[in-house]
Amino acid sequence: MSDLIKKGESDEIEVMPSFNFLLETETEKQTMIAEHRAWLKSIKHERPLPQHPFKVAVYIRYFNQTKHDDYLEYHKQQFLKTIALCPNWDFMGFYVDEGGTAPNMENAEAWSQLLQECYEGKVDLIITQKTSNISKNYVELSFCVRILAALAKPVGIYFISEDIFTLASYYRDDLKDTFFLPGSEWQQLPDDNPDVRGMLHD
Repeated sequence: MSDLIKKGESDEIEVMPSFNFLLETETEKQTMIAEHRAWLKSIKHERPLPQHPFKVAVYIRYFNQTKHDDYLEYHKQQFLKTIALCPNWDFMGFYVDEGGTAPNMENAEAWSQLLQECYEGKVDLIITQKTSNISKNYVELSFCVRILAALAKPVGIYFISEDIFTLASYYRDDLKDTFFLPGSEWQQLPDDNPDVRGMLHD
C-alpha cells in the first residue's frame, strides 16, 4: 500500500493498468465457449441420434500432421469406424479442404461443394472436428448454420471438439433469429466483377 492509503488520507488504490485489450478478442471467444460448455453440462444434452436416418458427410480441414505416417487416411478410417456404429446413417462421403485455418468460405472448394449438396437434399448432417474448420468468424459461422437449418429439409452440423449439434432443440429459438439473415438493405454483389467482390475480403 502507498503511504497515502496507510495514513487514511485517500481511498484511492493504485491499480496496474491492464493490457488485456491485446487479448480481448481471443479471451472473449474462449470465455464464451467455456460458458457454453458449462451450460451444456447443466441441461439434457442432445447429439445426432444413431437411430435417426441421417445422410452424413464428413468435412475435414487437413494440414500435414506427423502423428501418423498417413494422417489423413488414418483420420478417415476413424470416422468410418464410428459412423459404422450407426446403421441408420448413410455415409455420403468426405469433403476435404487443405490448410490449418479456414480461408474465406468461397475459397474452400470442398466446403462449397458440400453446401451445394446440402441445398440439393443430398446431405442432412455434417460432422466436422471444430467450428474453426468452417470459419473463425463467428458471424459468418452463425449465418451459415442458420441458412442450413432454414432449408426445407434442415441440415445440422455436429462439431466434435465443442460437442455442439446445431439442430438440438435448445438452439431452435436462436436459429429463428433473423439478425444474421439478409435484409432489404443488403446489396447483391455481381458474380462477374472480381474488383467489386473483393470487398468481401476487406
